[in-house]
Amino acid sequence: MFFELIATFAAGAVAAGLALIAGHLSGGRLPKWITPVMAGIAMLGYAIWSEYSWAGRTTDGLPEGVEVLVTVEETRVWKPWTYVIPQTTRIMALDRESVQTNPDAPGILLADLYFFARWTPPAKRPQLVNCAEGARADVSAAALADPSEAAWRSMAEDDPLSEALCQT
Repeated sequence: MFFELIATFAAGAVAAGLALIAGHLSGGRLPKWITPVMAGIAMLGYAIWSEYSWAGRTTDGLPEGVEVLVTVEETRVWKPWTYVIPQTTRIMALDRESVQTNPDAPGILLADLYFFARWTPPAKRPQLVNCAEGARADVSAAALADPSEAAWRSMAEDDPLSEALCQT
């Protein structure tokens, strides 16, 4: 977040500098207010670009084998342009390389889910998935030792995790 603040100020400074140069080259014919207006437009433009490109930059940086399951788009009152084009603010991804099975618990898969949200650190949540029962559970020490001890929750047929792991 600190580096984005610095980059926003840098974009404003560059735009203000270009406006000052343009004013000088025009022989002073440009109005004096053009410099702060250009700086403000550049800063706002950079901030909007940064917000909208976050999801793409995040998913492009994912390692091989990590698949995006869900993206959440939101609109915000204080960002009126999001009503025209909603902004992706959260991502859920599945690490296909981490999917494991246990011979003692056939039919139960162990998979790592990653949750990304703007301005928050990524979170990793291992999940147990029972495709036959259409259920999933958060991993705990007890659940790993004995899956029947897990707090199972049913999954809808169109649940992204179910579609990714069970319908392949």
